Amino acid sequence: MSIANLSPGDKAKVIAEALPYIQRFWDKTVVIKYGGNAMTDPVLKAAFARDVVLLKLVGLNPVVVHGGGPQIEDLLRRVGKKGEFIQGMRVTDAETMDLVEMVLGGQVNKDIVNLINQAGGKAVGLTGKDGRFIRAKKLLMESQDKPGDVIDIGQVGEITKIDPSLISFLDSGDFIPVIAPIGVGSEGETYNINADVVAGKLAEVLKAEKLVLLTNTPGVLDKNGNLLTGLTPKKIDALVADGTLSGGMLPKIASALDAARSGVKSVHIIDGRVEHALLLEIMTDQGVGTLIQSA
Repeated sequence: MSIANLSPGDKAKVIAEALPYIQRFWDKTVVIKYGGNAMTDPVLKAAFARDVVLLKLVGLNPVVVHGGGPQIEDLLRRVGKKGEFIQGMRVTDAETMDLVEMVLGGQVNKDIVNLINQAGGKAVGLTGKDGRFIRAKKLLMESQDKPGDVIDIGQVGEITKIDPSLISFLDSGDFIPVIAPIGVGSEGETYNINADVVAGKLAEVLKAEKLVLLTNTPGVLDKNGNLLTGLTPKKIDALVADGTLSGGMLPKIASALDAARSGVKSVHIIDGRVEHALLLEIMTDQGVGTLIQSA
């Protein structure tokens, strides 16, 4: 049901419900990993932009980290290249890296910046190469089939250091940072980095109150498809051990756990297919996903 169909009294209750959350999270940093359907559906894109602007206006400090897998695949197809993945990681040769940087640092990043600015915010687009604020080195991935063997997947990086000063400077000027997950090596090399990893590490470094990961699922589900919430690192370890958590959810869970164990007070894995999912999770009693607490 649209809020337009609510009575004035019900609308007032919705706004009043947000008050304690606004008070609790005033001047706190929230790192948001933006991906999935929320990045491709026009209605969801507009709702996300409005949500981010509203969070900023009521006193939070949102920092957006985005992916761009579908857009990268589309460009690769158009230039006659086929995307290749090994153990869930995109193989990124020099030519593919150029295309990835073009899509993430150019097209996708600027689209998000434009949406947020149109909604009344002041967004600034960045990659980790700006100010060299995301330092990285080549990711050496161990083979699952042949333990001890290392697989070369090209210019895929792992983070060695994040300098938070640029993000803090933008926050202090009421700007909303929008970050493409590209890092820079010691010799100026460009590296493609998993966006969930960048969001998790950035949340740790910024001492964020929350890390929010938008997905194409309702959240973390048990073996019967029921939504799980109020999880702790210990409970998640048990879910991984018994096989409840596997496949594509594992990278998100790994980033979420690292953040929770490193001081981020809560991590939220939410359904980005729900309109205004961000506000529902942060500013209401119900929420729309899985909450992972630091302890």
